Amino acid sequence: MIPTEAQIETFRRDGVVKVERAVDEHWIDALTADAERELAAPGEWLSDTNPGATVDRLFTSRYRWQHEPVIDSFIHTSGVAELAARLMGSDSARFYFDHLLVKEPQTTAPTPWHQDLPYWPFLGRQIGSVWVALTSATVTGSSLEFVRASHDWNKVFIPTAFAGQSDWLDDFAGGEPCPDIEAARDDYDIVGFEVEPGDALVFSAWTVHGSPGNAEDSRRVAFSTRWLGDDTVWQPHPGCDPTVDPATVSVAPGAYPADDARFPLVWSAA
Repeated sequence: MIPTEAQIETFRRDGVVKVERAVDEHWIDALTADAERELAAPGEWLSDTNPGATVDRLFTSRYRWQHEPVIDSFIHTSGVAELAARLMGSDSARFYFDHLLVKEPQTTAPTPWHQDLPYWPFLGRQIGSVWVALTSATVTGSSLEFVRASHDWNKVFIPTAFAGQSDWLDDFAGGEPCPDIEAARDDYDIVGFEVEPGDALVFSAWTVHGSPGNAEDSRRVAFSTRWLGDDTVWQPHPGCDPTVDPATVSVAPGAYPADDARFPLVWSAA
């Protein structure tokens, strides 16, 4: 999908933009069916605060593209790679990982305010996510909120542990604590988005964001893909994502992540 100039400018200014009807309807059906299967029989890389429950359950699952054909097909054919690249101002998009995110009705656990960059083994300005809604959601129903222009603060914040997360974050060094956005909301330019199935929130890995628990009576489901642009370098560090073993990556730290097995090139302007 090719974004408009207005959408590109909004992303550049705010670090986030909503793109309505970013994916075709058949992807909503396919990914929703995949989510049902994953909830029933979860894979290896997951977080689950209340296994098997139909209320008050925060569930996430990652890194399934290599063995789930529907996810691999979505990554390569849905158009989200080009959307991410063009909004980030990149001539290419390499894929990092897939992320299913489910909040059942009446889930109390929020997604704390954070930025994605410190969790990930990369550096660069052209790193971001395409978060596709598979269900309708308001902010009270746990759609996302963002601090506008926080991608330009040029700060790296200490990762915040989510509910159900392991202690691998304890090894992170450097950075500073993320501001307590929730305690001082009036001090920040916060924008939240209502979304319909197929809408996408595209945002920089530097942008501070979060979401409340799901206070509604319906499930919130989203599917996020993470993307690496031209200026990205492979930079593993203590306390970052443990799902990729640095020993299995074929590029040296500080180099562009041209490893097609781990981070495949999905879209290129060339």
